[in-house]
Amino acid sequence: MRAAAFEQALERFHRSLAHRPPSGFRGSAAFRARGLPWLGHDVGAGSASEGAGSASEGAGPASEGAGSASGDAGSVSTYEDWYLVDGWSAVGVLEEAAVARGHQSSHEAVAAITGATKGAIYRLIEGLPRVEQAPLAVWVKRAPGHAPVTVEDLLADGVDRDAVGLWRRCLGLGPAPEYCLLAAEPPAGVSPSRLPAGWRATAISRELLWSG
Repeated sequence: MRAAAFEQALERFHRSLAHRPPSGFRGSAAFRARGLPWLGHDVGAGSASEGAGSASEGAGPASEGAGSASGDAGSVSTYEDWYLVDGWSAVGVLEEAAVARGHQSSHEAVAAITGATKGAIYRLIEGLPRVEQAPLAVWVKRAPGHAPVTVEDLLADGVDRDAVGLWRRCLGLGPAPEYCLLAAEPPAGVSPSRLPAGWRATAISRELLWSG
């Protein structure tokens, strides 16, 4: 039942941050998500994730972390954490606050059962920052030399532009793809027949564990 224990500890940490939010902190969300493509061989029994980063309701950075935890009969569950902040200075504030008085014990409880982790910092470039409202994450890697993408590039037809958020990785930090489109349903624009040559998209369904 290691995965269940991890999820309980993770929720307690998120609740602690919500109860005593650091300066510049806008909220957080945690998801159970299978098939995260950048975890690779680091996923294994006993590993788990806890990530940190930032996002703002305008154009600020946003971070995402991912990892895995073992469950019954050797099964592995993987997780995404999102921590939303006002900007770069708030990333440092969050980093220090997470292990300071008021949050230290809940942070240490998660860390005690955490193995391999991956993280990145993303900036919201189009759409909405409400990550908890998106049960689908589409991770997009564009071909070298191709112009930056827009929501229109990815959505094509039939998806409400006002119900999605397009995030771009900052400064090449982290192993995850350059773009993450958070949406309620698979957009037509990321199907293999619609993507430009050399692009790759991986759609991951997510189950919300916490938001606040």
